Amino acid sequence: MSNLLQSYYGAIDALLKKIRETQADNIESAANLIADTVAAGGCVYVYDTGHIINSELINRAGGPVFIRKFNYGLSVESHARPRDRSGINTSQEGLAGWALRCSSVLPGDVFIIGSVSGKSTNVVDLAVEAKKFGCKVITVSSHEYSSQLESQHSCGKRLFELGDVNLDNCAPFGDGMLEVEGLEAKLAPASGISAACIMWSAIVRATELLIARGKTPSILKSVNYPPNVEFNNKLYKRYEQQGL
Repeated sequence: MSNLLQSYYGAIDALLKKIRETQADNIESAANLIADTVAAGGCVYVYDTGHIINSELINRAGGPVFIRKFNYGLSVESHARPRDRSGINTSQEGLAGWALRCSSVLPGDVFIIGSVSGKSTNVVDLAVEAKKFGCKVITVSSHEYSSQLESQHSCGKRLFELGDVNLDNCAPFGDGMLEVEGLEAKLAPASGISAACIMWSAIVRATELLIARGKTPSILKSVNYPPNVEFNNKLYKRYEQQGL
């Protein structure tokens, strides 16, 4: 095995060890929040900037049906000639509030919002508006990284300052883990692997808590084995009826 690959595995081991040592209480809090919400008939939504958890947690074999994606956007058609618009305020703050009002979301639902830097207007705006709407918010970001950045939202806060539970993905500043001779940037981002580990930990624990309450969640099977397609379709119908 090459020295660089050994360094990578060592960095991954250290990252997961740090998660276990520093995030146990936060993971437990997130799991309880998810379990409480699902047991009460509420819904759990995931919104991520696109690195991993928005794909990792949704419709996965071995994962629960009750984790659902939330996404929104604004489509504008404007075909006039280009002109100087430097004095125009183009902020989309508040758009998340409109999206929530147009959605299936109800007060009491849970949002899992992920962003490594936690500074972007869209993620901060959704956290702010979701709290106003009466939802609970679980954030996933790098606290070391985000604390050194300025929020792009007018509230001045970053994602890790806004959640009911704030999970630290323990990624270093800049996200890369490995110093490599000949490369200016660090190699191998930490945040994807760590966020997946943290969120599956929370979901595993939430599932355990739900089963203890007599609320067995629907867990998907792999559709690569054809008989599982019908099995999963029954679970989707059960979710629509029971939220489990």
